[in-house]
Amino acid sequence: MGEILTSAQMRAKEKRAIQAGLVSGLELMERAGTAVVEVTISAIDGLDNCNQTAVVLCGPGNNGGDGFVIARVLQERGWRVEVFFWGSVDRLPQDARTMHDRWESIGEIRPMSLAEVQKGSRPTLLFDAMFGIGINRPIPVDCRRAYEAICKRPPAQESESAFYRIAVDCPSGFDADSGVFLVAEGDNPTPEPQVDLCVTFHLPKVGHYLNEIAGTVPAVADIGLPYDVSAGKTRLIDPTDGAAREWLQDLCGLGAGGHKYDRGHVLLIGGGAGKGGAARLAARSALRVGAGLVTLAVPPEALAENAAQLNAVMLREVADAAALADILRDRRLSSICLGPGLGVGAQTREMVLTVLQVTAESGRRVVLDADALSSFADAPEDLFTACHDGVVITPHEGEFARLFPDLAEKARHSSASSRGIGKVEAVQRAAERLGASVLLKGAATVLANPLGQSRLHAALYDRSAPWLGTAGAGDVLVGLIAGLSASRRAQDSAPIDLAAAAAWLHVEAARMFGPGLIAEDLPEQLPAVFRKLGF
Repeated sequence: MGEILTSAQMRAKEKRAIQAGLVSGLELMERAGTAVVEVTISAIDGLDNCNQTAVVLCGPGNNGGDGFVIARVLQERGWRVEVFFWGSVDRLPQDARTMHDRWESIGEIRPMSLAEVQKGSRPTLLFDAMFGIGINRPIPVDCRRAYEAICKRPPAQESESAFYRIAVDCPSGFDADSGVFLVAEGDNPTPEPQVDLCVTFHLPKVGHYLNEIAGTVPAVADIGLPYDVSAGKTRLIDPTDGAAREWLQDLCGLGAGGHKYDRGHVLLIGGGAGKGGAARLAARSALRVGAGLVTLAVPPEALAENAAQLNAVMLREVADAAALADILRDRRLSSICLGPGLGVGAQTREMVLTVLQVTAESGRRVVLDADALSSFADAPEDLFTACHDGVVITPHEGEFARLFPDLAEKARHSSASSRGIGKVEAVQRAAERLGASVLLKGAATVLANPLGQSRLHAALYDRSAPWLGTAGAGDVLVGLIAGLSASRRAQDSAPIDLAAAAAWLHVEAARMFGPGLIAEDLPEQLPAVFRKLGF
């Protein structure tokens, strides 16, 4: 799992390197601008020809300084370059001012407002170096119009010529922490500019994996900063290298030998008659992902319905919280899951609190989803008080808002006229308040625990799986978490990492099946996923 950064973390890395004397700010800017050119030429076929054109739009900060370097490097390679600048030269940061002056000594700099009226043909490359990862407000209208005007220029020849739009670090107006585009109140532009390639520096930023901003994953340019990793940083879930594959195989408990109880016993609490489908999906998923045994406990009136549809999954009767407490005396139950199809109300609240009390004493793992969360909408503090560090909750956006209305509102604020706290920070704060791990479901699934650690799995770019938006898919995910959490090996793994592995497997199974997926298909794809991973 690779590290990704917030904008503040990236600035702090640069500051530490400069203060330690490892590099100067001017050297970093030179490296950044040069790297953008090199990455762009490498990524796009046919750009070796020096007799081509580029437009560079430069802003009032260090992102603009990168743009002046880009212009100079391209001209040194024989390109014809136009540069437009927004801001005051006298207010440029020192390093950006130096790069501005170096370009001005060899090329012209026009005001940004002239880009709208400047005659000319569309360039091969348009570089957006106006505002980078530090922006906290919508971009000026002159900058937005300049970008649109260059995009609308006629091609150089009668036949359509190649044209590529390059974002330097991120598109201007893109919040690198929340993954949203900041749009002015009352303004009605196209809020998300078209981008063909995004080149970022050192490491990806969190926002790059909360919102798809180009057709491909952002290219990362090495600018010579040290790769120091902190346990508190956000990690991107991608177990495709050898070490991560071994980690995932170990979590799944699929090694040779061992007793079924070594692989763990999952208890799922299901709903009443006619409401058992969600819990059955979760139960089958837990079994498929490696749990040695799975028991589904349901009310008496639902026994016959479930018995007619289950074979490898065992059944038990549970009428109320007192009966559930009796079942939990079995110490071989290593993971408990509540929520799917359970129903919203007082009885569900009592069952959840019973499970949390017993497992806090025994150290067993708990997964709470759906109705187990919505049942606390009127009194979320009761849930917060009872939770412990062995718990994972898996809300979708609506359930998250019911438990953490203030955090959800602040996260939504990011999509308005100014920066909010961002989805990752909202989930981090929620985990701290809860005292347990939180998995917020979505195309970009965010996880956090009370220790300040966070994980992100993005079903975006080449991992997009839009067909996962189907009834029951979330029930499969909680079953995967419960199943992974059950084995003895899993007791040494943090709940956040078990949930992260489940999120990756969930999407990988969907991608393996493809369009037309329904929730029942997901568990059946896991054997193929495991074979692909070399298990």
